[in-house]
Amino acid sequence: MTHATAITFGQLPAVRIAAPDGAQATVTLYGAHLVSWTGADGAERLFLSAQSALDGSKAIRGGVPVIFPQFAEQGAGMRHGFARVSTWELAGSGLDGDAAWAEFALAPGMLAAPIRQAWPHDFALLLRVAVCANELAMTLTVRNAGGAPFPFCAALHTYYLVPDVCAVRIEGISSDEISIIDKLDKVYPHVTGRATLATGERNLLLEQDGFLDAVVWNPGALDTAALPDMADDDYQRFVCIEPALLEPLALAPGQAWTGSYRVS
Repeated sequence: MTHATAITFGQLPAVRIAAPDGAQATVTLYGAHLVSWTGADGAERLFLSAQSALDGSKAIRGGVPVIFPQFAEQGAGMRHGFARVSTWELAGSGLDGDAAWAEFALAPGMLAAPIRQAWPHDFALLLRVAVCANELAMTLTVRNAGGAPFPFCAALHTYYLVPDVCAVRIEGISSDEISIIDKLDKVYPHVTGRATLATGERNLLLEQDGFLDAVVWNPGALDTAALPDMADDDYQRFVCIEPALLEPLALAPGQAWTGSYRVS
């Protein structure tokens, strides 16, 4: 059995990762973007907007965008960085015990010229995605391959599919339980690394390491209506809980940073 298969998702080259127990993930090479994750039970866990462009013309709305090297507008570069709009390559795949995995790589020579000129650091990014049973594991590694330090931020902007956002309860990120009544866009610095998301259908355990912060986001009705790549009622069907490194980290030459995220 092949554990990583080349497919087309929309108009984008992608890789389908399949574990022996039936768990699957689909990652587009554009952005190394996880666009689908189904557990061995066959249930989809991620939200993807039906109105999202899937042709490489703009960032994909939903799934798990990789945020690097800047978060939002906190820097001089493009919003949320260039990783999510650059084309990565499949670097390897296989089976580790019962878990199927694939790794995706991005290096400076793969960037569009304007991006390379705007961010001229020598780096290597590696994203590992693994699935097994009803678990997803993602690991992002940033390596400084140059001769000078560079600062960066990073996040895995995870869109969780929920039956009704008003029924969502999140524990472990702040001292209080988080529920969503309307628009919510909040940064939680220095989190413990373990949280639970109760969707009303299932409980998910979220574990992060290396990522020091968390962000919880739902655009609410008004902002969703203004987004061209979302249906007006889409805000009811997801919540974003993202592991993040929001304070720029200066990475020394030859050094690497790793952030991991496990959902079960």
